[in-house]
Amino acid sequence: MNGFTTEGTEDTEAEEKERVRIQDPEHPSFPGSVSSVFSVVKTFGRMVKFSHTVFALPFALAATAMAARGHGITFWQVLAILVAMASARTAAMGFNRIVDRHLDAQNPRTAGRELPTGRVSVFAAALLTATSAAVFVAAAASLGRLCLVLSPVALAVLLGYSFTKRFTWLCHLFLGLAIGMAPAGAWIAVRGELGVPALWLVAAVATWIGGFDVLYALADRDFDRKTGVHSIPARLGVRASLAISAVMHLGTVVALLGAGQAAGLGAIYNLGVFLVLGIFVYEHSIVRASDLSRLDLAFFNLNGYVSVVYFAATLVEVLVG
Repeated sequence: MNGFTTEGTEDTEAEEKERVRIQDPEHPSFPGSVSSVFSVVKTFGRMVKFSHTVFALPFALAATAMAARGHGITFWQVLAILVAMASARTAAMGFNRIVDRHLDAQNPRTAGRELPTGRVSVFAAALLTATSAAVFVAAAASLGRLCLVLSPVALAVLLGYSFTKRFTWLCHLFLGLAIGMAPAGAWIAVRGELGVPALWLVAAVATWIGGFDVLYALADRDFDRKTGVHSIPARLGVRASLAISAVMHLGTVVALLGAGQAAGLGAIYNLGVFLVLGIFVYEHSIVRASDLSRLDLAFFNLNGYVSVVYFAATLVEVLVG
């Protein structure tokens, strides 16, 4: 099982050579050169898989666009939403890496990650996590009182996901809920209250993330069974997992249509949802119980397209629809 936003194929040998080791503060190794600083940033970026922000951020931006329709929004609100989204995700991933470091060290697929290998120390990861959480709370405060009040709740859910796979095979849905809070938070940031379209988007993101996390967990099903980690693939097997994932993604499409209906969006938006459905159909057609070799394509490329296509259609609908 993976962390807050599930992982990709581990780093290549070339990337491995580029890494720098982040030592404990008693033995710092943070050279002042620009290239060294850049290498350190890259190392932390790999640890939290910052590039995978593409999975959830477009849905938060789509909610922002919907909420701003007929209401208005400022540049600073958009910037604060982006900062809140990125910092919350970084805090959650950093915390997940700390909590899972011993499991990661046992799993051949994840043993090369930054904490198990010592390229990033636990202290450095904890510092990054705490700093990101503080930035998130500050960004939430700038977006209004309700966002500030709800920020500890959001952090509790985001960080709490890391423990769920230790006691329930429904952890995939908990992950979906954690990430699904992003569009709800964006809506509240713009409107100061939670609207019906945002609730539909929470359901959409929860089932979308949960569905493809089930697919990705197929890669670790044997390890999960061996170590007692809970997941749908470990409990129910490959065929049932594929079916459950497909049902979840069908639920995503229904929820996206519900969000558009509640927000009064039209043809361009619905075309975007139709394209998302097409991506889902293709995604599930290339992953079979007898052939899981294309899991990476289904997980990374196609789900990245889902979020980008959906956001593009929503934005165009809001601007010109």
